[in-house]
Amino acid sequence: MKTLETISRFAGKYFAVWVILIAGIAYFVPAPFLPLGGYITILLGVVMFGMGLTLKPADFKLVLTKPLPVITGILAQFLIMPLGALAIAYLLQLPKELAAGLVLLGSVPGGTSSNVMVYLAKGNLALSVAMTSISTMLAPVATPLILLGLAGQWMPVDPKAMFLSIVQVIIFPIVLGFIVQKIFPKGVQKSQNVIPLISVLAIIIIVSAVISANGDHIASSGGLIFSAVMLHNFLGLCLGYGAAWLLKLDEGERRAISIEVGMQNSGLGVALASAYFGPLAALPSVIAAVWHNISGPILATIWSKNPAKQADGSRVDSGPSQAQPMAK
Repeated sequence: MKTLETISRFAGKYFAVWVILIAGIAYFVPAPFLPLGGYITILLGVVMFGMGLTLKPADFKLVLTKPLPVITGILAQFLIMPLGALAIAYLLQLPKELAAGLVLLGSVPGGTSSNVMVYLAKGNLALSVAMTSISTMLAPVATPLILLGLAGQWMPVDPKAMFLSIVQVIIFPIVLGFIVQKIFPKGVQKSQNVIPLISVLAIIIIVSAVISANGDHIASSGGLIFSAVMLHNFLGLCLGYGAAWLLKLDEGERRAISIEVGMQNSGLGVALASAYFGPLAALPSVIAAVWHNISGPILATIWSKNPAKQADGSRVDSGPSQAQPMAK
Protein backbone atom coordinates (compact mmCIF):
# COMPACT_ATOMS: atom_id res chain seq x y z
CA MET A 1 0.00 0.00 0.00
CA LYS A 2 2.84 2.40 0.83
CA THR A 3 4.35 1.79 -2.61
CA LEU A 4 1.01 2.64 -4.25
CA GLU A 5 0.71 5.78 -2.11
CA THR A 6 4.17 6.90 -3.20
CA ILE A 7 3.33 6.27 -6.86
CA SER A 8 0.01 8.08 -6.42
CA ARG A 9 1.66 11.17 -4.93
CA PHE A 10 4.26 11.17 -7.71
CA ALA A 11 1.57 10.81 -10.38
CA GLY A 12 -0.48 13.63 -8.90
CA LYS A 13 2.50 15.95 -8.49
CA TYR A 14 3.52 15.63 -12.13
CA PHE A 15 0.01 15.23 -13.56
CA ALA A 16 0.49 17.90 -16.24
CA VAL A 17 3.73 16.23 -17.38
CA TRP A 18 2.03 12.86 -17.83
CA VAL A 19 -0.88 14.41 -19.73
CA ILE A 20 1.46 16.25 -22.11
CA LEU A 21 3.63 13.15 -22.58
CA ILE A 22 0.76 10.78 -23.35
CA ALA A 23 -0.87 13.38 -25.62
CA GLY A 24 2.34 13.59 -27.65
CA ILE A 25 2.64 9.82 -27.93
CA ALA A 26 -1.03 9.42 -28.93
CA TYR A 27 -0.63 12.11 -31.58
CA PHE A 28 2.41 10.54 -33.26
CA VAL A 29 1.48 6.88 -32.65
CA PRO A 30 -2.34 6.83 -32.59
CA ALA A 31 -3.11 3.19 -33.43
CA PRO A 32 -2.71 1.66 -29.91
CA PHE A 33 -4.97 4.32 -28.38
CA LEU A 34 -7.86 4.36 -30.87
CA PRO A 35 -9.82 1.47 -29.22
CA LEU A 36 -9.84 3.38 -25.91
CA GLY A 37 -12.41 5.85 -27.24
CA GLY A 38 -15.25 3.51 -26.29
CA TYR A 39 -14.30 3.67 -22.61
CA ILE A 40 -14.38 7.45 -22.09
CA THR A 41 -17.75 7.46 -20.30
CA ILE A 42 -16.78 4.57 -18.01
CA LEU A 43 -13.47 6.20 -17.14
CA LEU A 44 -15.14 9.50 -16.27
CA GLY A 45 -17.56 7.59 -14.05
CA VAL A 46 -14.59 6.07 -12.24
CA VAL A 47 -13.13 9.54 -11.65
CA MET A 48 -16.42 10.86 -10.29
CA PHE A 49 -16.80 7.80 -8.06
CA GLY A 50 -13.46 8.81 -6.56
CA MET A 51 -14.83 12.29 -5.94
CA GLY A 52 -17.81 10.77 -4.14
CA LEU A 53 -15.46 8.85 -1.87
CA THR A 54 -13.97 12.14 -0.65
CA LEU A 55 -17.17 14.19 -0.21
CA LYS A 56 -18.32 15.11 3.29
CA PRO A 57 -21.60 16.73 4.45
CA ALA A 58 -19.45 19.60 5.75
CA ASP A 59 -18.54 20.43 2.15
CA PHE A 60 -22.06 21.85 1.71
CA LYS A 61 -22.24 23.60 5.09
CA LEU A 62 -20.68 26.79 3.75
CA VAL A 63 -23.77 27.43 1.61
CA LEU A 64 -25.83 27.91 4.76
CA THR A 65 -23.25 29.66 6.94
CA LYS A 66 -21.73 32.02 4.35
CA PRO A 67 -23.75 31.86 1.11
CA LEU A 68 -22.53 35.02 -0.69
CA PRO A 69 -19.09 33.71 -1.81
CA VAL A 70 -20.59 30.38 -2.91
CA ILE A 71 -23.45 31.98 -4.85
CA THR A 72 -21.05 34.50 -6.40
CA GLY A 73 -18.71 31.74 -7.53
CA ILE A 74 -21.44 29.51 -8.95
CA LEU A 75 -23.09 32.36 -10.87
CA ALA A 76 -19.71 33.50 -12.19
CA GLN A 77 -18.88 29.98 -13.30
CA PHE A 78 -22.11 29.39 -15.20
CA LEU A 79 -22.20 32.91 -16.69
CA ILE A 80 -18.62 34.02 -17.35
CA MET A 81 -17.33 30.78 -18.84
CA PRO A 82 -20.10 29.94 -21.35
CA LEU A 83 -20.57 33.58 -22.41
CA GLY A 84 -16.81 34.01 -22.62
CA ALA A 85 -16.58 30.91 -24.79
CA LEU A 86 -19.33 32.28 -27.04
CA ALA A 87 -17.48 35.59 -27.45
CA ILE A 88 -14.18 33.83 -28.21
CA ALA A 89 -15.87 31.54 -30.76
CA TYR A 90 -17.13 34.60 -32.64
CA LEU A 91 -13.88 36.52 -32.21
CA LEU A 92 -11.73 33.70 -33.61
CA GLN A 93 -14.41 32.60 -36.10
CA LEU A 94 -14.15 28.99 -34.96
CA PRO A 95 -15.68 26.22 -37.11
CA LYS A 96 -19.08 25.17 -35.79
CA GLU A 97 -17.93 21.96 -34.07
CA LEU A 98 -15.04 23.71 -32.31
CA ALA A 99 -17.32 26.61 -31.35
CA ALA A 100 -19.88 24.22 -29.83
CA GLY A 101 -17.08 22.32 -28.08
CA LEU A 102 -15.67 25.50 -26.53
CA VAL A 103 -19.10 26.59 -25.28
CA LEU A 104 -19.58 23.09 -23.88
CA LEU A 105 -16.25 23.40 -22.04
CA GLY A 106 -17.47 26.66 -20.56
CA SER A 107 -20.78 25.11 -19.50
CA VAL A 108 -19.50 22.18 -17.44
CA PRO A 109 -18.86 22.43 -13.68
CA GLY A 110 -15.53 22.65 -11.90
CA GLY A 111 -13.37 19.60 -11.23
CA THR A 112 -11.48 18.76 -8.06
CA SER A 113 -8.05 19.57 -9.45
CA SER A 114 -9.15 23.16 -8.82
CA ASN A 115 -9.39 22.27 -5.12
CA VAL A 116 -5.74 21.23 -5.15
CA MET A 117 -4.76 24.47 -6.91
CA VAL A 118 -6.69 26.59 -4.38
CA TYR A 119 -5.00 24.77 -1.52
CA LEU A 120 -1.56 25.40 -3.03
CA ALA A 121 -2.47 29.04 -3.73
CA LYS A 122 -3.37 29.52 -0.05
CA GLY A 123 -6.94 30.36 -1.01
CA ASN A 124 -10.17 29.41 0.76
CA LEU A 125 -10.25 25.63 0.34
CA ALA A 126 -13.68 25.18 1.96
CA LEU A 127 -15.18 27.59 -0.57
CA SER A 128 -13.44 25.79 -3.45
CA VAL A 129 -14.75 22.38 -2.39
CA ALA A 130 -18.27 23.77 -1.87
CA MET A 131 -18.25 25.37 -5.33
CA THR A 132 -17.02 22.18 -7.01
CA SER A 133 -19.60 20.04 -5.23
CA ILE A 134 -22.57 22.32 -5.84
CA SER A 135 -21.73 23.18 -9.45
CA THR A 136 -21.40 19.44 -10.14
CA MET A 137 -24.81 18.76 -8.63
CA LEU A 138 -26.33 21.58 -10.70
CA ALA A 139 -24.70 20.38 -13.91
CA PRO A 140 -27.49 18.00 -15.09
CA VAL A 141 -29.82 20.99 -15.42
CA ALA A 142 -27.45 23.94 -15.96
CA THR A 143 -25.16 22.45 -18.62
CA PRO A 144 -27.83 21.23 -21.09
CA LEU A 145 -29.86 24.47 -20.79
CA ILE A 146 -26.79 26.68 -21.33
CA LEU A 147 -25.80 24.61 -24.35
CA LEU A 148 -29.31 24.74 -25.76
CA GLY A 149 -29.30 28.53 -25.53
CA LEU A 150 -25.75 29.23 -26.72
CA ALA A 151 -24.50 26.30 -28.81
CA GLY A 152 -27.77 25.31 -30.48
CA GLN A 153 -26.98 27.73 -33.31
CA TRP A 154 -24.10 25.47 -34.42
CA MET A 155 -25.09 21.93 -33.41
CA PRO A 156 -28.36 20.22 -32.42
CA VAL A 157 -28.70 19.96 -28.63
CA ASP A 158 -30.90 17.37 -26.92
CA PRO A 159 -31.19 18.67 -23.33
CA LYS A 160 -33.19 15.69 -22.06
CA ALA A 161 -30.67 13.12 -23.32
CA MET A 162 -27.79 15.24 -22.04
CA PHE A 163 -29.48 15.55 -18.63
CA LEU A 164 -29.73 11.77 -18.39
CA SER A 165 -26.11 11.34 -19.50
CA ILE A 166 -24.79 13.71 -16.84
CA VAL A 167 -26.86 12.00 -14.16
CA GLN A 168 -25.52 8.61 -15.23
CA VAL A 169 -21.89 9.65 -15.69
CA ILE A 170 -21.53 12.24 -12.91
CA ILE A 171 -24.27 12.20 -10.27
CA PHE A 172 -24.79 8.44 -9.95
CA PRO A 173 -21.06 7.61 -9.47
CA ILE A 174 -20.68 10.47 -6.95
CA VAL A 175 -23.69 9.29 -4.94
CA LEU A 176 -22.44 5.70 -5.11
CA GLY A 177 -19.01 6.79 -3.89
CA PHE A 178 -20.60 8.75 -1.05
CA ILE A 179 -22.67 5.71 -0.01
CA VAL A 180 -19.63 3.40 -0.12
CA GLN A 181 -17.76 5.90 2.05
CA LYS A 182 -20.54 5.76 4.65
CA ILE A 183 -20.77 1.96 4.64
CA PHE A 184 -17.02 1.25 4.62
CA PRO A 185 -15.41 4.34 6.23
CA LYS A 186 -12.24 2.58 7.41
CA GLY A 187 -11.54 0.94 4.07
CA VAL A 188 -12.14 4.20 2.19
CA GLN A 189 -9.91 6.09 4.60
CA LYS A 190 -7.06 3.67 3.95
CA SER A 191 -7.44 4.08 0.20
CA GLN A 192 -7.61 7.92 0.19
CA ASN A 193 -3.98 8.32 -0.86
CA VAL A 194 -4.37 5.86 -3.77
CA ILE A 195 -7.48 7.44 -5.30
CA PRO A 196 -5.48 10.19 -7.09
CA LEU A 197 -3.54 7.52 -9.00
CA ILE A 198 -6.78 6.05 -10.38
CA SER A 199 -8.02 9.51 -11.37
CA VAL A 200 -4.75 10.40 -13.09
CA LEU A 201 -4.72 7.14 -15.05
CA ALA A 202 -8.34 7.61 -16.11
CA ILE A 203 -7.76 11.14 -17.38
CA ILE A 204 -4.58 10.14 -19.19
CA ILE A 205 -6.48 7.40 -21.03
CA ILE A 206 -9.31 9.81 -21.94
CA VAL A 207 -6.83 12.35 -23.32
CA SER A 208 -4.93 9.71 -25.31
CA ALA A 209 -8.18 8.37 -26.83
CA VAL A 210 -9.38 11.74 -28.10
CA ILE A 211 -5.96 12.92 -29.30
CA SER A 212 -5.39 9.70 -31.25
CA ALA A 213 -8.75 10.05 -32.99
CA ASN A 214 -8.18 13.68 -33.98
CA GLY A 215 -4.60 13.84 -35.24
CA ASP A 216 -5.58 15.38 -38.58
CA HIS A 217 -7.75 18.05 -36.99
CA ILE A 218 -5.02 18.97 -34.51
CA ALA A 219 -2.50 19.28 -37.34
CA SER A 220 -4.77 21.59 -39.31
CA SER A 221 -6.19 23.78 -36.54
CA GLY A 222 -4.18 23.00 -33.40
CA GLY A 223 -2.90 26.58 -33.03
CA LEU A 224 -6.43 27.96 -33.23
CA ILE A 225 -7.74 25.51 -30.63
CA PHE A 226 -4.87 26.19 -28.22
CA SER A 227 -5.37 29.95 -28.57
CA ALA A 228 -9.10 29.65 -27.88
CA VAL A 229 -8.65 27.44 -24.81
CA MET A 230 -5.83 29.54 -23.35
CA LEU A 231 -7.80 32.76 -23.85
CA HIS A 232 -10.90 31.18 -22.33
CA ASN A 233 -8.96 30.03 -19.27
CA PHE A 234 -7.30 33.45 -18.84
CA LEU A 235 -10.68 35.16 -19.12
CA GLY A 236 -12.18 32.91 -16.43
CA LEU A 237 -9.30 33.38 -13.99
CA CYS A 238 -9.33 37.17 -14.37
CA LEU A 239 -13.09 37.76 -14.40
CA GLY A 240 -13.65 35.27 -11.56
CA TYR A 241 -11.22 37.21 -9.41
CA GLY A 242 -12.76 40.48 -10.57
CA ALA A 243 -16.29 39.42 -9.64
CA ALA A 244 -15.15 38.49 -6.13
CA TRP A 245 -13.24 41.78 -5.84
CA LEU A 246 -16.29 43.82 -6.85
CA LEU A 247 -18.29 42.19 -4.05
CA LYS A 248 -15.44 42.96 -1.61
CA LEU A 249 -14.79 39.34 -0.72
CA ASP A 250 -11.51 38.67 1.05
CA GLU A 251 -8.35 37.62 -0.78
CA GLY A 252 -8.68 33.92 0.03
CA GLU A 253 -12.20 33.88 -1.41
CA ARG A 254 -11.07 35.81 -4.51
CA ARG A 255 -8.37 33.24 -5.21
CA ALA A 256 -10.76 30.33 -4.74
CA ILE A 257 -13.40 31.82 -7.04
CA SER A 258 -10.80 32.78 -9.65
CA ILE A 259 -9.41 29.25 -9.88
CA GLU A 260 -12.82 27.58 -9.67
CA VAL A 261 -14.23 29.74 -12.47
CA GLY A 262 -11.14 29.34 -14.65
CA MET A 263 -10.81 25.56 -14.43
CA GLN A 264 -13.50 23.19 -15.72
CA ASN A 265 -14.29 19.48 -15.55
CA SER A 266 -12.82 18.86 -18.99
CA GLY A 267 -13.39 15.11 -18.64
CA LEU A 268 -17.13 15.71 -18.69
CA GLY A 269 -16.63 18.07 -21.62
CA VAL A 270 -14.86 15.32 -23.56
CA ALA A 271 -17.56 12.74 -22.78
CA LEU A 272 -20.49 15.00 -23.72
CA ALA A 273 -18.81 16.38 -26.83
CA SER A 274 -17.90 12.90 -28.07
CA ALA A 275 -21.44 11.62 -27.48
CA TYR A 276 -23.46 14.57 -28.85
CA PHE A 277 -21.30 16.83 -31.05
CA GLY A 278 -18.57 14.63 -32.54
CA PRO A 279 -14.85 14.04 -31.91
CA LEU A 280 -13.72 17.44 -33.20
CA ALA A 281 -15.90 19.19 -30.61
CA ALA A 282 -14.08 17.25 -27.87
CA LEU A 283 -10.74 18.87 -28.70
CA PRO A 284 -11.21 22.08 -26.66
CA SER A 285 -11.87 19.98 -23.54
CA VAL A 286 -8.86 17.75 -24.28
CA ILE A 287 -6.60 20.78 -24.71
CA ALA A 288 -8.08 22.21 -21.50
CA ALA A 289 -7.14 19.02 -19.62
CA VAL A 290 -3.55 19.80 -20.53
CA TRP A 291 -3.52 23.59 -20.29
CA HIS A 292 -5.51 23.95 -17.05
CA ASN A 293 -2.96 21.73 -15.33
CA ILE A 294 -0.21 24.06 -16.50
CA SER A 295 -1.80 27.45 -15.85
CA GLY A 296 -3.27 26.32 -12.50
CA PRO A 297 0.06 25.33 -10.90
CA ILE A 298 1.74 28.47 -12.26
CA LEU A 299 -0.90 30.74 -10.71
CA ALA A 300 -0.92 28.69 -7.48
CA THR A 301 2.86 29.01 -7.20
CA ILE A 302 2.70 32.80 -7.62
CA TRP A 303 -0.04 33.17 -5.04
CA SER A 304 1.56 30.72 -2.61
CA LYS A 305 4.38 33.21 -2.07
CA ASN A 306 1.86 35.75 -0.75
CA PRO A 307 -0.43 34.30 1.97
CA ALA A 308 -4.01 35.51 1.59
CA LYS A 309 -5.60 37.56 4.35
CA GLN A 310 -9.21 37.42 5.46
CA ALA A 311 -11.39 40.46 6.02
CA ASP A 312 -10.34 40.62 9.69
CA GLY A 313 -6.67 40.70 8.71
CA SER A 314 -5.90 37.11 9.71
CA ARG A 315 -4.27 34.72 7.26
CA VAL A 316 -6.23 32.02 5.49
CA ASP A 317 -5.50 28.51 6.73
CA SER A 318 -6.24 26.23 3.78
CA GLY A 319 -6.17 23.13 5.91
CA PRO A 320 -5.45 19.64 4.64
CA SER A 321 -6.63 18.94 1.13
CA GLN A 322 -8.73 15.89 0.41
CA ALA A 323 -8.97 16.73 -3.26
CA GLN A 324 -7.49 14.66 -6.02
CA PRO A 325 -6.20 15.55 -9.47
CA MET A 326 -8.87 15.00 -12.05
CA ALA A 327 -10.22 16.40 -15.24
CA LYS A 328 -11.49 19.95 -15.63
